[in-house]
Amino acid sequence: MALPLPPGLTPAETAFLCEMEMVTVIPRQRLEGLELLGGPIPPLNPPYRTPLPLWLALLLKRQRRANILPPPWLSPPSLHSILDFEKSTPSFSPPPPLPPYATTSPPFLPSATANAPPDALPYHWLELGEMLLEAANDDIPEPDNVRRLMRDLREVRMAKMRAGVGVLEGGREVNMNGVGGMEVAEGRAFIGGVVDGLRKIGASKELSRREREAEERENGIGGGEEDEDDMDI
Repeated sequence: MALPLPPGLTPAETAFLCEMEMVTVIPRQRLEGLELLGGPIPPLNPPYRTPLPLWLALLLKRQRRANILPPPWLSPPSLHSILDFEKSTPSFSPPPPLPPYATTSPPFLPSATANAPPDALPYHWLELGEMLLEAANDDIPEPDNVRRLMRDLREVRMAKMRAGVGVLEGGREVNMNGVGGMEVAEGRAFIGGVVDGLRKIGASKELSRREREAEERENGIGGGEEDEDDMDI
């Protein structure tokens, strides 16, 4: 018998979807265009920049056929600025703005190319940054510093998610604007467990209240009958 699948996307599935994000490459060899299910890939002519899906850019990088240009937000100055914003406010840093005439829908926007805004983290920022640091370490300026800043950002934002879950007990909502895909996948088990626990506590309180009201009602009716019997005697 097949095991029940967990609700939502797992971290591995989220990382797989991240490979469809578009990044900018500088080809080192001339390559013909390709017709893929996701759309045509233009011919690669060095040294002109070309947008490619992340999975194809990583393949060409491993084959030493292209270099990957990291997005502007994956740099120490930009990550420092975003980290300062995260520490100074309880909300998450805003996501990249939508283009005026978008041909794609979130999260697959051109937010990881060389023309992406430098002060906003895209939906797949965490998994995309880790993939680029692993496969294109030599294309990223100050990779060790970038890796440390990404780790700090991840810890600060996860702490916000855990703190935000505490307001659910009071019946309030949690603002999740700007939360990334991998953060949602990793925090789903924790948040889901908290929500289930609060639901069980609420159901237990409601059951106790109903039992207490029923008991008080029964005691009130019983007391009235005894008083009537005393008056008859």
